[in-house]
Amino acid sequence: MRLGSAVRGMLVLSALVLLSGATASAEIAVSANDAKPKLTDGVVSVDPGRKPDNIVILDMKGPIPKVIAQLDNVPTSVVGPPSSVAITPDESLALISASTKIDPNDPTKTTAHNALTVVDLQANPPAIIATLEAGAGAAGISINKQGTLALVANRNDGTVSIFTISGKMVTPAGNVDTGNPKSGPNHAAISPDGKFALLTRFGDHRTSVLSIDGSKVEMTKRHIFAGLAPDAIEITPDGAWAVMANIGMGQGDADTISLINLKLNPPRVVDTVSVGQSPEHLTISRDGKWIAVSVQNGTNRSIASGFFNQGGLVQIYTLKNGKLVKVTEAVQGGWPQGVAFSRDGKTLLAGNMAQRTVWVYSFDGKILKKKGEIPMNGGSAGLRVAGGN
Repeated sequence: MRLGSAVRGMLVLSALVLLSGATASAEIAVSANDAKPKLTDGVVSVDPGRKPDNIVILDMKGPIPKVIAQLDNVPTSVVGPPSSVAITPDESLALISASTKIDPNDPTKTTAHNALTVVDLQANPPAIIATLEAGAGAAGISINKQGTLALVANRNDGTVSIFTISGKMVTPAGNVDTGNPKSGPNHAAISPDGKFALLTRFGDHRTSVLSIDGSKVEMTKRHIFAGLAPDAIEITPDGAWAVMANIGMGQGDADTISLINLKLNPPRVVDTVSVGQSPEHLTISRDGKWIAVSVQNGTNRSIASGFFNQGGLVQIYTLKNGKLVKVTEAVQGGWPQGVAFSRDGKTLLAGNMAQRTVWVYSFDGKILKKKGEIPMNGGSAGLRVAGGN
């Protein structure tokens, strides 16, 4: 779908107007932008003309999201799920992880990183207030509903880093070891009551249940098996269900999302549906009615592979009688990443790496309609709003 030039011009103009200091009355979304990778016919290389990694802070109030600020030199990475940014429930802080960095011994390559950056969203302008260390390959971030605990999944060393939050102070509080350094932790979604988390592990194809008591986080003996390479995961606001994206092995096969019933003891997978090639991310609306899924759809493959498609997909599902039911889908950008709903569920953001934009959709409960694009200085590798787990 092509947007009229006047409307697109209006969106680009609004996206370039920086409104520093306006976060107090805003509905915040943050895009974490990785400027390092360059995709050429299915091959990812380091962009020699890259700008610094950065975050863009958006206000989702109104029909068209506006850019509040861009903050440069915030390390991040497209490697791992697009939950590499998280926002505290009061929208005062953003945490951003970086699983990779430029290799200091070879600037044409990347290597594992462990950075966790803390950004004060209420400062004028927003500012970095701390740079902390998680584990190697720091990826998905989850913050509890109480705003007191953050978990960072570390893809390269099989651990989860624990951080406590008090006001604007974020403090390391230990880690959880999965017992398998190659387990590839991707994301740990914390339950609404803050008593447990579900940790996806792409390396050994399972999702582990973690127990939480204050800042004490431990592995339990319960593991859930759904599909290949579990990646992004979220829990419904009522704590009854979790939905997980199984990103698969990247070989062109149709991959899946799975529904976990958390009301059962022990919790278990009760439904799995095929969504297409590589579901990269998913998110659940604030009212728990809608699930948005970002599907790469072969856009990051070579044309000659036979698996290539020009556009990615964003799909909407709902829950009916304990099943995932598809509502609609729309085309999105290439090499798509994160998705995020507005508070009222009527606007959906979808980031991508290929066009380095965030696409804006309206959703009326039946149809997704593209409204425009917001340009980013780097690929939108992570995209979140407050309240996502």
